[in-house]
Amino acid sequence: MKRRLRFLSYSLFLFFVFLAGSLAANAQGLLTGKVTGGKNHLPVAGATISFSDLNISAASDSLGQYKLTRIPDGYYLIKVSATGYASKIESIIIKGSIKKDFQLDASAIQLNEVVVTGVVAATARKDAPVSVTTMSYEQLLQNSSTNVIDAIAKVPGVSGITDGQSISKPVIRGLGYNRVLTVNDGVEQVDQAWFDEFVIEADPDAVSRYEILKGPASLAYGSDAIAGVINLIPEDPLPEGLVKGDVLFNYQTNNGLMKGMFQLAGTKNGIAWSARVDNTMAHAYQNKYDGYVINSQFSNFNTDGTIGLHRKWGYTQLHASYFNLQTGIVDGTRDSVSGQLMRPVAYPGLNGGAPAYEIPTQQEQTTYTPFVINQKIHHLKIVWDNSVAVGRGRIKGIFSWQKNQRQEFNDPTIPNTADIYYSSNAATYDLRYISPNLNGFNFSTGTNGVYQASQSLGTLLLIPNYNFFEIGAFAIVNKKIGRLNLSGGIRYDERTFNSTDHWVDSTTQAPVAPNSPDGFHEFPGFTSHFSGVSFSFGGTCNISKSTYVKANIARGWRAPNVAEAAANGVHDGTVVYEIGDPTLRPETSLEEDVAFGVNTKDVDFEADLFNNNISDFIYARGLKNSMGTDSINNSLNAVGLGAAPVYKYTQGGAQLYGGEIAFNVHPPAISWVQLNTTLSYVKGGLLHTPDSTKYLPFVPPARITADLKFPVNPAGGAIKNAYLKFGMLSCFQQDDVYQQYAIYSGLNTALTPYEYAASKAATKGYTLFDVGAGGDIVAKGKIVCKLYVICNNLFNTAYIDYMSRFKYYPVNYTTGRVGVFNMGRNLSVKLLIPLDFTPGRK
Repeated sequence: MKRRLRFLSYSLFLFFVFLAGSLAANAQGLLTGKVTGGKNHLPVAGATISFSDLNISAASDSLGQYKLTRIPDGYYLIKVSATGYASKIESIIIKGSIKKDFQLDASAIQLNEVVVTGVVAATARKDAPVSVTTMSYEQLLQNSSTNVIDAIAKVPGVSGITDGQSISKPVIRGLGYNRVLTVNDGVEQVDQAWFDEFVIEADPDAVSRYEILKGPASLAYGSDAIAGVINLIPEDPLPEGLVKGDVLFNYQTNNGLMKGMFQLAGTKNGIAWSARVDNTMAHAYQNKYDGYVINSQFSNFNTDGTIGLHRKWGYTQLHASYFNLQTGIVDGTRDSVSGQLMRPVAYPGLNGGAPAYEIPTQQEQTTYTPFVINQKIHHLKIVWDNSVAVGRGRIKGIFSWQKNQRQEFNDPTIPNTADIYYSSNAATYDLRYISPNLNGFNFSTGTNGVYQASQSLGTLLLIPNYNFFEIGAFAIVNKKIGRLNLSGGIRYDERTFNSTDHWVDSTTQAPVAPNSPDGFHEFPGFTSHFSGVSFSFGGTCNISKSTYVKANIARGWRAPNVAEAAANGVHDGTVVYEIGDPTLRPETSLEEDVAFGVNTKDVDFEADLFNNNISDFIYARGLKNSMGTDSINNSLNAVGLGAAPVYKYTQGGAQLYGGEIAFNVHPPAISWVQLNTTLSYVKGGLLHTPDSTKYLPFVPPARITADLKFPVNPAGGAIKNAYLKFGMLSCFQQDDVYQQYAIYSGLNTALTPYEYAASKAATKGYTLFDVGAGGDIVAKGKIVCKLYVICNNLFNTAYIDYMSRFKYYPVNYTTGRVGVFNMGRNLSVKLLIPLDFTPGRK
């Protein structure tokens, strides 16, 4: 450990040396020019000229003129975009003063995208050999969602494990939990991601663009990205001289969701700043079978701010954010006569103060305050981001400190006492050098990692106190040879995991000294050391100007998480006794990807196929006793935590394969219509296992989406950029059921026969329809506000998604239906009011 800390300190020292040396050594670049568009080459006002690698941008004026200063000399990818035009992406060499004009083609959609995830430097998406899908802020506004992952659940190859409307865990190509790494504000999100009821602590209003990398080809991020990366990218600083903001209001009818957001930002003399605050609250959602889904209400408060300095040597900026979520936990308990969902209560004069259930009043059904049982999640993060020019290359240094707290209140007799309470502090670091582009060749090399220390402070213990330290080094190279763009690299990681020795009283679960009379050695201390090698190699070949093929092979690895290695107790969310295994080996994955694409002004099409073989795949398997029945643990029965089926984490081989297809039609000749369709398919299972564990849990069924959009752009009037769209989402029936999940959810043939039978059967498919409309309301040539209206589940279809944890909840004896259904019809209205406080503007 000391050797690693010395290495980290040395790396930080070198970074500061480069920083100090670069402040006076680098020349300043100047880029000016004009942006025109359409057949008549008219000036385009309000076009954005941006450098993703430098975190800077400029806006064209009423004459189409733009100016960018303080650009370090070097080779960059530049993107020019404007509403109503196809984006243009070009490579440019900055050396001194450069003049560059851009001509944009009229288009209702943005055909070209720049990606930064999993590549050496900013790259055109079609040139990246890895599979990356993007979603813009405008696309987010045109759709309705209730949390940051729900917003991308329709992206091909992506889905979410849901626990009500406030919690959704990302799944990429059938793999989730710690196998998906979330990057937020440029750094790894370090929290308690080891189970599916744990939320992703990110503000959806602070995300300007999503990039989803599919597969283990993310060499820049290390362990825990075996399935891929969800990169939540904030908006760029405003161009020089601008002071702008936004006010956003959102109301949803199904759950009474109310959202308010205010954001303000500006840049003056190279000093960029921004501030944001938002609050979202919703009462219980509804569907036509369950009525109000009691205790699905939530409230979410977020705030963040950034201050940055942009100079000729690069930039440095400090960002701070705070996430606060309180959400109810649905347990599905029903009244046996009416079938209504109930809530737990405790009254001193009733049943001796013991917990009981009651039917909520009408007022309680629509309250915005969660009942017990509920969660409170807090995440505080500070990020220091730097980019320093070194010659024509760059050194990137980004560091963060994160404090995460998750509390769960399960007992209505002590509603203010957290049964489950995890608190962690973490630090991340990332130092890398990005070389200049020399005859089509460039590379990136660096080191990064994370340190986390976590404590279990609640009365119900499942995992021990622990800490881990990870350090890794990587090198990625890229070479462009004619129409061929090759990329490859290698990474080495080391992770040390320390579990703290812990004794408890078997009757109270209070900490005690070793060998106490009622002592129970719940968590034996241990230290595990893991190391792994990852690699990726692939390429893109542009067969013609509009046709390309991609191929990539990548190896990833993942160290066991804390639950898999050290759990020893009843997992309250699953009603099983979990046992970890400190001798588990890391998972390793080998994935092959092949893609074929077409990108023209009329059509763009891409088909991606993948095959992923995982060695030492970690999963929980139910143990059997000497009689061949389920093993039951009663060691903590005195405090109501025993009598639970025993599951122990084990390992085996697994394979997942499938692919995605995206087909979009957008002919300029008939610009009033666009068609966007996708198909996602993945099949996954364990190798050489019995039928009950043959399939992996939460592998999504095949899914088709289709959106038909009619852009309307009247020549005059008070509305601009209007549209009307119709959408369809169809999920197929999932026949590949992980049958042991029935026991894992507390089901058995004697006590829950209906739920147990349902868990063995296929999960039915369903088809949902939605409709949306929107546009910009203008006055005197300026946008006054933007309006978005979306109606999801138009026909109020009753369905249970396969990825919902509510699918095995108790039977409604009045109808015979098992589980709690997803949200019914929901109308969402969004109003975005842009603000402009730029000096000299009216």
